[in-house]
Amino acid sequence: MNPELFAPEELPEKYAIVILPIAVNKPYTYAIPSDILHKVKFGVRVEVSFGKNKLYAGIVKEVLDQAPEYKTKPILSVLDDAPIISREQLALWEWISNYYCCTLGEVMNASLPSGLKLASETRIVLGPFYNENLDAQSLTDSEYIITEALTLQNELRIGDIKKILNRKTIYPIIKSLLDKKVIYLYEELLEKYKPKTISCVRLHEPYASDSERLEEAFDLCKRSMKQQEALLAYIQLSKKQEFVRRQDIYSIADVGATVVKALADKNILELYKREVSRLGGYSEDITDQSTLSPQQVSSLAEIKKQYEEKEIILLHGVTGSGKTRVYMELISEAIERGEQVLYLLPEIALTTQIVHRLQKIFGEDIAVYHSRMNNNERVELWKAAQDGKPILLGARSSLFLPFSNLKLIIVDEEHDPSFKQNEPSPRYNARDTAVFMSQLHQAKVLLGTATPSLETYRNVLAGKYGLVEMKERFGGLELPEVIIADMKEESKKRVMQSHFTSTLLEELRAALARGEQAILFQNRRGYSPTVMCKTCGWKSGCVHCDVSLTYHKYSDHLRCHYCGYLTDVPEACPACANVHLDLKGFGTEKIADELKIYLPDAKIARMDWDTVKGKSALENLINDFEERRIDILVGTQMVTKGLDFDNVGIVGILSADHLIGFPDFRASERAYQLMLQVSGRAGRKHKQGKVVIQTYKTDHPIILDVINDNFRAFLKREMTERRDFKYAPFKRMIKITLKHKKHSTVQQAAEYFANELKLKFREQVIGPAEPGIPRVRSYYLQDIMMKLDKNASQLQKAKKLIIDTQNALHKTKGFTTVRIVVDVDPY
Repeated sequence: MNPELFAPEELPEKYAIVILPIAVNKPYTYAIPSDILHKVKFGVRVEVSFGKNKLYAGIVKEVLDQAPEYKTKPILSVLDDAPIISREQLALWEWISNYYCCTLGEVMNASLPSGLKLASETRIVLGPFYNENLDAQSLTDSEYIITEALTLQNELRIGDIKKILNRKTIYPIIKSLLDKKVIYLYEELLEKYKPKTISCVRLHEPYASDSERLEEAFDLCKRSMKQQEALLAYIQLSKKQEFVRRQDIYSIADVGATVVKALADKNILELYKREVSRLGGYSEDITDQSTLSPQQVSSLAEIKKQYEEKEIILLHGVTGSGKTRVYMELISEAIERGEQVLYLLPEIALTTQIVHRLQKIFGEDIAVYHSRMNNNERVELWKAAQDGKPILLGARSSLFLPFSNLKLIIVDEEHDPSFKQNEPSPRYNARDTAVFMSQLHQAKVLLGTATPSLETYRNVLAGKYGLVEMKERFGGLELPEVIIADMKEESKKRVMQSHFTSTLLEELRAALARGEQAILFQNRRGYSPTVMCKTCGWKSGCVHCDVSLTYHKYSDHLRCHYCGYLTDVPEACPACANVHLDLKGFGTEKIADELKIYLPDAKIARMDWDTVKGKSALENLINDFEERRIDILVGTQMVTKGLDFDNVGIVGILSADHLIGFPDFRASERAYQLMLQVSGRAGRKHKQGKVVIQTYKTDHPIILDVINDNFRAFLKREMTERRDFKYAPFKRMIKITLKHKKHSTVQQAAEYFANELKLKFREQVIGPAEPGIPRVRSYYLQDIMMKLDKNASQLQKAKKLIIDTQNALHKTKGFTTVRIVVDVDPY
């Protein structure tokens, strides 16, 4: 039921501009009823009606004295006593909306935790600890009616509750029930972030409480020398350590898991899981808490000196140089001054070692904001940030938290493409947004990486950013030795073993013989990228996208990695009925499978999105590798992100050519960064490691730069090519993608769009053209690229023209259903 519209003569004196969490072109103005006038102010949430029957919790942007030109609806209720966002946050939202060509509502939707953005479609459920007999006494009549309805139905939409109560305003009631934790938003009951556990042992009763009876335990296992040695190893370790890991017993007593299990079966030892920090080796290795190395001391001094003139500094340190220790020192000093610090990481799920290393040092002062938190936790952390929590650590979305005294922003691995949001809008880059946000808070920014992005380094060369370099690994450890395995030469000599060169296999065997572990990198998951008929050339393709289906041997299915389409492997070629189908190419699954043929005794595991989907799959995988239950880890680029294992002697890059040959202007930069990052996993703690790069192009400039660790040569060549061919960082790029289910419609719409842009920007507009994959999820695609000079006024004119053309296109008959995606800085 719609709220009655105010007649012109009854208009209240005050109005509020309200931001709604939906993609509308501008905020709407609502009338403020006199009875709630004193509650309506900037930053509070208000319940408003939008459209026919939709209710939303919007945020007051501004209170006005003058009425708009259209009839207004009234604000139904006020949900907050104090603002939930700050003026700085609103300024950040407006900048993102303006710079990345999206609506303010889309930014609000991305920024706020679900618990703060209620809508008619929001689903609620009873809290898991709700007790009708106890909790009902503290509920109002309306609240009790809602809980009664939820006992009869598992879940309700807020729109349903409005009908049940037959009231215009229901959000205050919903908020009250959420505050009392009687109800939860539906998403809150999904899986929470799981702590890490390790496999440990302890004495079983009665031996645990009466050490004098240990002689009886030795008598029980007197027939097995191995069991006695394992028990003795446990006793020795328990005197030195708070807890004893099973892996430690395996190593000291030189026994296997069956021996320890036999002691457990005899009720001598008890096997259990213990929650620990994800630091792995760092729980014993206290290097990071000891005195700073001379390089770290000089780097810190240089950073502080440059901060006197620069607001942003690039810390360019080789892998394993101790950058994180430098961050910790700066964080400690900021906390002592009563300031807040934002520590940005590319992906929290893949950087658990760093997260828990910081938690070990800073304890309660640090809060982690990540995607696996439930909505209630997110709201609590939101309020903690408002209250001045000293350290906030998170991925790109943590930029939107309401900081009260932010003075330092650390962007770790600033080059990582994960900082760029691709879907849905806003398509922002967290690194660039952090730089703008620092101006709002008068904060300093530290960008840390071993492989700087060209955009960042150009700002260094232009004098906008400071530069501090750490050229040595911590403790004087040498950088890994890089070995090139010539696949062309080995193929000629016919010594290639499937996808492995003899060089790689020999190095793997030698590492395993030394008791070391290995990591193999192949940036393609699945078993084989294509199933193909040798007779007629048919290839398995997705019915919704113009891509080949990837074969996954474990599930024996063909899968599309773009839309998720799944189908069985055909028994014969659908085109010519040939029953002999070939698997072309190789992914991580095939590598792991075939490696077992050549290294039958090695324990091999995979790390890719197919193997880490389970509740604790990633945690268990990292834990198993840390505790040396895995000899060789085969992975995609996940293995390059924040992992630090102390026993990795060799890293193998199985196909460097696939990285270099990717059809993208950033292919060389990405390949260089990935190869250096994955190389950095080798020999990080106590000894020099080795890196084997398999390639057909041994003389490729990128390969040579990686071998020689020659960043300057790479930078000079890549910058020259980017300047000559007018790409970022010398040009500001905007990519416009049009989508429609009819090929002819999207083609015509793209031609219209491009022609409108070319009227003013001429040769700076390229396209339209079909992308490399012209159809995804049943939508045909057309791309238009704009390459603009780095001129603020020209950029603003281009964005205005894009938005105007978009609006005009959607008003044109036949083009109303064309989807348009605008991506500023699409890299």
